[in-house]
Amino acid sequence: MSSTTRITVTLPSDQVAELRKLTDNVSGYVAEAVARQIRHQLLGDDLRRHEEEHGSFSDEELTEARTRIFGTTDPSKSANAA
Repeated sequence: MSSTTRITVTLPSDQVAELRKLTDNVSGYVAEAVARQIRHQLLGDDLRRHEEEHGSFSDEELTEARTRIFGTTDPSKSANAA
């Protein structure tokens, strides 16, 4: 298990109420949300760096990526899945 650090986070009361309806483990829920956001940001940074070095992704590359991620080539379905 990795080490942990206790912090204080201020959230709107209505968000806290909804959060408590979703989980008994608020710390775990928030930690997973933060981890997901960090992964999202790092991936975006990697994609921007790739495009700077190699140019924009082609339509074929984007279609292949959507298929691998969402299992479909229909952009309207992949947007709803995100």
